[in-house]
Amino acid sequence: QVQLVESGGGLVQAGGSLRLSCVASESILNIDHMAWYRQVPGQQRELVASITTDGNTYVSDSVKGRFTISRDIDNDTVFLQMIGLNAEDTAVYYCYAWSRNRGGFGRGTRVTVSS
Repeated sequence: QVQLVESGGGLVQAGGSLRLSCVASESILNIDHMAWYRQVPGQQRELVASITTDGNTYVSDSVKGRFTISRDIDNDTVFLQMIGLNAEDTAVYYCYAWSRNRGGFGRGTRVTVSS
């Protein structure tokens, strides 16, 4: 099972930016795809963005134009760059990896946007 460690969350004012990082315990080229999800208490976990081994990316319509997913292969890290944050982006953000027919999440990093 791939281990994932997220970081970069925090408190930011509306309109601000954050970059989340997710470090994997193995080469991300061996991971079929990785993604960022977010969850608000009482709601289902929502897919925000994903990236495949080939580098193909997907971004949810809800954040398109504001969030970008990217990766640093040399450091086994996937990023989520977030700009133009608003109160609706407040959530715990989780990194996800699907590899060898198994999927799993990291522990998450909390993002709070103050209005």
